[in-house]
Amino acid sequence: MSRTTEAPARGSVLWAPERRLTTVALLLVVTLVAFENMGVATAMPTLVAELRGLSLYAWPFVTFLIASVVATVLSGRMGDRRGPVPGLLAGPVLFTGGLVVAGTASGMSLLLAGRALQGFGSGLLLVSVSLLIALTFTDRERPVIYAANAAAWVLPAVVGPSLAGLITVSVGWRWVFLGLVPLVVLGIAMLVVVARRLPPHMPAADGRQAGVIMAVVAALGVASLTWAAQQRSAYAAVAGVAGLVVLTYSLRKLLPKGTLTSRPGLPTVVASRALLAGAYAGMEAYLPLTMSAVHGYGPALAGLPLTITAMGWSAASAVQGKFVDWSRESSLRAGFVLVAVGLVGFGLVSQPWAPGWIAFVVCAVGGAGMGIAMPAVSVLLLRYSPEGERGFNTSAMQLADWVGSALLIGLGGVLLGLLASARHPSSAIAVLSVVLVALAVLGARLTGRWTAKV
Repeated sequence: MSRTTEAPARGSVLWAPERRLTTVALLLVVTLVAFENMGVATAMPTLVAELRGLSLYAWPFVTFLIASVVATVLSGRMGDRRGPVPGLLAGPVLFTGGLVVAGTASGMSLLLAGRALQGFGSGLLLVSVSLLIALTFTDRERPVIYAANAAAWVLPAVVGPSLAGLITVSVGWRWVFLGLVPLVVLGIAMLVVVARRLPPHMPAADGRQAGVIMAVVAALGVASLTWAAQQRSAYAAVAGVAGLVVLTYSLRKLLPKGTLTSRPGLPTVVASRALLAGAYAGMEAYLPLTMSAVHGYGPALAGLPLTITAMGWSAASAVQGKFVDWSRESSLRAGFVLVAVGLVGFGLVSQPWAPGWIAFVVCAVGGAGMGIAMPAVSVLLLRYSPEGERGFNTSAMQLADWVGSALLIGLGGVLLGLLASARHPSSAIAVLSVVLVALAVLGARLTGRWTAKV
């Protein structure tokens, strides 16, 4: 990483009087979305059992993902036309509505409706937050706010699952949803004030816009692949292939040209997000299973390495936020290298002869890589996006994240069914880790090629 000039004082970037409310609103919203993300996964076994929906266990997650994909593309389109304000206001309102519907659901149909509202609101909000950051912070200041966003995930990652479990046992799973409502309403009130302070949006005449129909096609492709990965039949295989075909077709319309071939510049930025998110999500999804099935860890300890991931991610993100003149291209490549090292360790942990404690080192190193690389992706995306296409490119980046994660987690499920089992996953996890390491190495090579040309 080239120059290492330290950032302006963190307070002058985040807590200046004209930015203070924006910073608080952003961090509050990010924290609440993180708590919901961590808490729902913990409460899901209990709530689907109570609602008699064990056969539909995956669908609350799939429904959330489908709605998020559609909303992300719609939010990017709307952001380029009208700025971030509509998404900033509508997103939290829909998210809150989803919390209420899910928290009061009397059956799986209402729960899925609530999850769809939550996903749609989350998709609108994520893109709009990125556009708000682009308007509020300069290119040199953005690493600082991205470091703060990473820090906002730490508390939910550390206490979220335990707190959700305690709430589920003591007062009921419904309060995992309903308990967040007052805080989200407070966030909405702050965002209303922030939105009123923003300058009028002037849309560009020639900005690229994604089609909502293609977003629906992409969402259906992701859902088909996710479902097929959980089944063991010829019909599921056909559905998976069909989903992959329609997904590939839709991505050519929804991503910047050259993304699927990693053309240097903006396409490489978006492709890097898919590689990073997919590779790391693949590890996070199957590491707890590895710790419990291979090394005999209990439920609490099996998930503890993921807490180390969050801490390493936040710490490394804070470091990159202090050195705003680092080359973000070099930071991205360095992040890929660290992630690759962590994933090699994941492959070792999958084998019974390796000690389980390696997982904690793996997550610290890999989390640090993500903490360096992910802010670099966000900074570079805004840096290389024409102002009139920031919404399109931000939605493309988020879409690449979700698709990459869904594909690699699905691949893990397929390998588990073909090569091993949940009781004895070592052989499947070993093959998965080889694929994940290869993707991280590919990302390092692509960004290294790009860095040489920048």
